[in-house]
Amino acid sequence: MGEPAIIDLHSDAYFMGEALRQAARAFAAEEVPVGAVMVRGGQIIGRAYNQVELLKDATAHAEMLVLTQAQEAVGDWRLNDCTLYVTKEPCAMCAGALVHARVGRVVFGAPDPKAGAAGGALNLLQFPTFNHRCEITGLVRAEECRALLREFFARQRALKGGGASAHGD
Repeated sequence: MGEPAIIDLHSDAYFMGEALRQAARAFAAEEVPVGAVMVRGGQIIGRAYNQVELLKDATAHAEMLVLTQAQEAVGDWRLNDCTLYVTKEPCAMCAGALVHARVGRVVFGAPDPKAGAAGGALNLLQFPTFNHRCEITGLVRAEECRALLREFFARQRALKGGGASAHGD
């Protein structure tokens, strides 16, 4: 494989960078800039970004889209040995889906104290009565993830004269 990589390709920072690339695609498409990648065995098996406006579908969050891709790649709905990297703390809908899909680990960038369901507003990923709990690592490359969201919403406010949601849902 040639020269050894200078960066650890299996690190959280690297995979969050791949999620940030997806978030940038969402930004360019005028979608809330959230990106996600699903990793299994050190390989990316799904990549997605928010497509709510494009698909006219309130459920088309990056996490939901990447779950479908990953399940197709694995050939099963159970993703116990997978790690999701997402640029913003998942909302309640996405957290519920991640638990149902048995995702082993969730790594997020920017926290969402108002609507986050990985410990921000509530923690559905580790809810005591659910039959599965995800391991959580938060605040990976948080400033970069936050900056993209801030810039997006500042532009939205400038274009629309205010009123854009600050939490990204």
